Parts: sequence; structure tokens; C-alpha cells
Amino acid sequence: MALFSDIMFWVFAATAVLPALLVLFSREIVHMACWLLLSLAGFAGLYLQMGAAFLGFTQVVVYIGGILILLLFGIMLTQKLDVPLRERQSWAFVFPGVLTGLLVIAGLTHLAWNAPWQTTAPAPGEFVADQIGVGFMSTFILAFEAVSVLLLVAMVGASYLVRRDVPQETGGDSSQPGEGVS
Repeated sequence: MALFSDIMFWVFAATAVLPALLVLFSREIVHMACWLLLSLAGFAGLYLQMGAAFLGFTQVVVYIGGILILLLFGIMLTQKLDVPLRERQSWAFVFPGVLTGLLVIAGLTHLAWNAPWQTTAPAPGEFVADQIGVGFMSTFILAFEAVSVLLLVAMVGASYLVRRDVPQETGGDSSQPGEGVS
């Protein structure tokens, strides 16, 4: 059983890291979004394997199901076919990027070594995803519905703002687009 768990950890870790690297090196923005989807799915698998079921399913629902799909809709609705992702390549950005990366790695390593890690499992009644679900669908149902309506209005508004106004050809002699349309 431990061998299967170890194998699945490395599968999920590779699924999280390799697509993230492909996001960096891809030139198509839609491909980047698809690689990001796969990377987020790998992180959800890691969360589920660690026993953080609520966090894993939240990763799937919120990030994969919500934010990434909105990102894809935004990309597809913007009608710009030639978005220059790497218009200007310069080595002047390499040094600050490497320095920032090294500082982040040093900070995270310091936090990981000095953090008081909990080594025992929580008590059975201490934290239960069922309690969160019941509270979310009973006490906070109005907030849940308000957020869903707000997202729907934002999506409809975004599609209205970026829609293409194509003049319709009519058989008449109209000079304004849309005139004479019945």
C-alpha cells in the first residue's frame, strides 16, 4: 500500500510541475490555459492524497471549474487573434527574475524548516468537511446564490461588451449598419 501511495505522489507531482513548466515555454495562450488546467488538476490530486479532501475538491471546483473556465471564455471572447505574448525578449529581465526566485526559495525553505508542523491527525470531530457543507448550504445559502448571480451577470456583461457588431447585409440601400433590419 505504501508503494502505491509513493507512486501516486510522484505521478501527481509530475502532473503538477511538468505542465507548469510547459505554461512557461508555450507560445499559444490557449495552450497555456490548457497546461494550467492540467497543473491545477495535479495539485488537486496532491491535496486529495494528503487527506485534505475539502481543499482538493475546492481546487477542482473553484480553480479548475470557475477561474480557469472564465479565463478561457475571456480569451475566446476577446477576438484578438495575434496576441504577442513574447513581443520583446531581453536579458535585462533575467537577473531580477532569478534574484526574485532565489529569494522566494530561501524564504520558503526558512519557513518550512522553522514551522511547527503538526504530526498527529486531527481529532474525529475537530474538522469535518460535512460540517462545512451543511453550513455552506444552510446558513450561507444567500451568499452562495448572490455570488452565483453576480458571476452570471459578469459573464453576460463581458460577452455583451466584447461582442462583435457585424453589419448585416440587407437587400435595401441603407447607409447605416442595422437599418432596415426587421
